[in-house]
Amino acid sequence: MVELPIVEKGAPRKRKPNWLRVKLPIGEKFKHVRSLVDKYNLHTICQSGNCPNMGECWGAGTATFMILGNTCTRSCSFCAVKTGRPPEYDEDEPRRVAEAIQLMEVKHAVITSVNRDELKDRGAEIWYQTVRAVKELSPETTIETLIPDVKANWEALYRMISGGQEVVSHNMETVGRLYRKVRPQAKYQRSLEQIQKTKDFGKRTKSGIMVGLGETEEEVLQTMDDLLEHGCDVLTIGQYLQPTRMHLEVAEFIHPNVFASYKEVGLAKGFDFVESGPLVRSSYHAERHL
Repeated sequence: MVELPIVEKGAPRKRKPNWLRVKLPIGEKFKHVRSLVDKYNLHTICQSGNCPNMGECWGAGTATFMILGNTCTRSCSFCAVKTGRPPEYDEDEPRRVAEAIQLMEVKHAVITSVNRDELKDRGAEIWYQTVRAVKELSPETTIETLIPDVKANWEALYRMISGGQEVVSHNMETVGRLYRKVRPQAKYQRSLEQIQKTKDFGKRTKSGIMVGLGETEEEVLQTMDDLLEHGCDVLTIGQYLQPTRMHLEVAEFIHPNVFASYKEVGLAKGFDFVESGPLVRSSYHAERHL
């Protein structure tokens, strides 16, 4: 197994290439979205995950809402969301998320969550109630839910995805060989099985991976094949960016031409839609594949 280095304190980071530069968030629409997030005391993965596209997405009036708090029970070595013992979840959160989405007049809403492994139902009931609340206030809004690993609690999975959302996403994040280093509390085959069961339930399925962690092109293509064999319809591929010096170092900055090639190959292999680029994230331009 290839060892991915942790950056030592004080060590210089790799210099980002020009194609990874983004504009600072500005504009009235950005300020409006931020004010709604603050007013309703909501969490977004845009902020918690240090997403490079926050300025673009919020400037367009869209955001990915993160439910069940902003403290995760997992300690994935790529993720900027804080880890620890989460507080009790807020039973009023579904209403507040639904009202914010209604006020923003969102056409396609993306909702995600932290892992709540300490909960018997993995947070499934809050997931269900949130989707139902959004559908009640904004019946024309399509919903994509980016759900966590339920650790093979399939009863929880089915409750989680039965609220009426059109798309259910679950990210593989990386290739199988790197799971122990990148997602130590997850299992590659279990995530594939979760995607398959979601597809069998009748949902449009989606997954995403990061590149630049030390994977090979052959491993990326194999992951594509594995996802297709397990019923995945939509794939996103983006560049891994190190959130802090305590997270995994970037092994390589992948050139945009390689991302373009991955998109071409993915479509040829059979995905309905592939979003592939250095700044692509799970919910980036999520409305396009609908």
